[in-house]
Amino acid sequence: MNKKELSKRYLLFIISLFFSALGVAFTKHGGLGVSPISSVANVLSCRFDFLSIGIWLIIWNCLLILGQIVILRRKFQIIQLLQIPLSVLFRVFTDIGMKIVSWIPTDSYIMKLLMVVTGIIILAFGVSLSVIANVILNSGEAFVKAISDTTHKQFGNVKIAFDVGCVAASVILSLIFFDFKIVGAREGTVISAFTVGLVVKFFNKHLQQPISSLLTTQSTEAELPASNLNRSNAR
Repeated sequence: MNKKELSKRYLLFIISLFFSALGVAFTKHGGLGVSPISSVANVLSCRFDFLSIGIWLIIWNCLLILGQIVILRRKFQIIQLLQIPLSVLFRVFTDIGMKIVSWIPTDSYIMKLLMVVTGIIILAFGVSLSVIANVILNSGEAFVKAISDTTHKQFGNVKIAFDVGCVAASVILSLIFFDFKIVGAREGTVISAFTVGLVVKFFNKHLQQPISSLLTTQSTEAELPASNLNRSNAR
């Protein structure tokens, strides 16, 4: 992979991060629950409010990175530790996204549902772009990819299982911490858990080939090793 292609992939990743954050902003503005990956941190922040949800999200991200190390072992790349500062950038993009959607009225339940559906589509689009970029993923998607690569299962299917697992964990924690009451997760969270992975599969199927073609660049003669140039001249 030459520098030009690598630059394109990192640019695509930054774009994917923005779309993912915008999708989260749409879902959160709908008021029907946070995204599945944020649900555990949200419950913990409600119970242990001496730490903000942002801090709990960083702790959750670190746990997911640790999980990647356990799953991948020697295959884990040190550069993936950049997921930690990238979580900060994701928060910045989320704040920008919240400002973008703040003018949208969500008085009716239909509008709330529409915000959730729109958020799911945008989030899945962002996740798909980050997978196609294939450089660094945010901790949630990187954890899913680690499982997907290790088990040779489709990313979208593993994503669904992971999201459902996050929601189940948040519900169990909520029942334990709040006297059998569900706090921090609503119908929007459940809908996201079962549908984001499916939409990611759809986008991957239709975007993988055309975007990968745009990312791939042909090496020029100047970038070829000298031995290849000599062989070419000999012909």
